[in-house]
Amino acid sequence: MRWWEKSIGGSGRGRIIGMLRRSDRSVDELANELGVTDNAVRAQLQALEREGVVHQTGTRYAGKVGKPATTYGIAPESESLFSTAYAPVLVALVAALREHLSGEELEEVFQDVGRRLVPETAAPAANRQQLQTRVEQASELLGALGAELDVEETKTGFALNGHACPLAAVVRSDPRACQMVQQLVCRITGADVQVCCNHSGTPKCCFAVQRMNG
Repeated sequence: MRWWEKSIGGSGRGRIIGMLRRSDRSVDELANELGVTDNAVRAQLQALEREGVVHQTGTRYAGKVGKPATTYGIAPESESLFSTAYAPVLVALVAALREHLSGEELEEVFQDVGRRLVPETAAPAANRQQLQTRVEQASELLGALGAELDVEETKTGFALNGHACPLAAVVRSDPRACQMVQQLVCRITGADVQVCCNHSGTPKCCFAVQRMNG
């Protein structure tokens, strides 16, 4: 049994997710296949809708008089939740890049990836917001990506002190991958950002955001 069939709200929701990944289904169809009541299925679907895992995809007539049945499917943006391929694929990709690129070229790729994570149009203008606000925005974005960070004011600006790393698998294989996150923080804060990550044991993020003089 795959992890999400047991972990996303229990095995009942997991079975519903597995069925909806194969094809859109109505409440009646899910209930019949699962051998449970319509109300039980509706309760699970409502919870999964609130969490953004499933959504309504349309309606379907079942050859009966009355209203068409609403069909449900997996929300496109949640599909990545069910894959465990991203980390090993990224590690293998970095290993392949190391073989084909020089160290300088690889670092340029990491930095470009980090910049692409935050489109220039989405980055706040440095002259419109206080640095602390922008640092907190960077912390929130990294938190959404899987980091666990505290924001600390320092003599020279701010520090993003992490207790985990959203790219731990690839950072273990190549610590230079931290430059992807560094550039993301640079783009959001509009400031100079230095990497001070802890690469021993379990990787932990740390980025020093420098306050600009004047």
